[in-house]
Amino acid sequence: MTEDGKPVADEQSGGGTPPNPPQQPEQPTAGPARGQIRHQDAESTTPREPTLAEQRARIAAEKRREEKHRAELEAAEQKSQKRRRIMIGGGVTVGVVALVAAMYSASEVSNEANASEQYCATDQSGQPGVRDQDDFCNEQYVHSHGGHVTGGMFFMPIFLPSGMPSGNYNSYRYAYTPAGVSAPPVGSPATGSSFTKPTGSTIKDTSGKTIQRGGFGINNKSGSSGS
Repeated sequence: MTEDGKPVADEQSGGGTPPNPPQQPEQPTAGPARGQIRHQDAESTTPREPTLAEQRARIAAEKRREEKHRAELEAAEQKSQKRRRIMIGGGVTVGVVALVAAMYSASEVSNEANASEQYCATDQSGQPGVRDQDDFCNEQYVHSHGGHVTGGMFFMPIFLPSGMPSGNYNSYRYAYTPAGVSAPPVGSPATGSSFTKPTGSTIKDTSGKTIQRGGFGINNKSGSSGS
């Protein structure tokens, strides 16, 4: 007991107010977990709605793809049209050339088949009389045999049986057969022929040489003419 008569608490008996228990050290508070990955089930998870910015970006990307695709189609179409124009132009050129060649070939065949033949014939009052040798319508031959040439007519001297010139002359001119007709044999009448040279027609001499080419307005003249 104390001096004032109050009992003293017996620490060993546990009476009275127990002393403060020892404090435990504070446990650290658990913070938010870091580096955690949430796994979603594709079959059961609802997709998140795209934001307005994402929608606009998606629309812009689609528009760019469509514009690029349209530009590629237009470029391919222009290239195709250019190729077709080139092919059509080339085809037209080839077609025209082939047509002209075919027409020219057909015309040549026709001209050859319908050629007129030039030969030397006696002049009987302005009309072909009889066919004579072609030398009598050759200027060089006529001059070398005492004859002369005037206005497309060839004059050959007439010789007597003794071989002396009689002073008279026979006149000759180039005659032309109708188209496609051959010249008559030497000494035969020049029936159907004319001294008028046909224009625009193919003319051959008696050897088959072309002295005038008809067709397409082209003339190739050679040799002498009596008209």
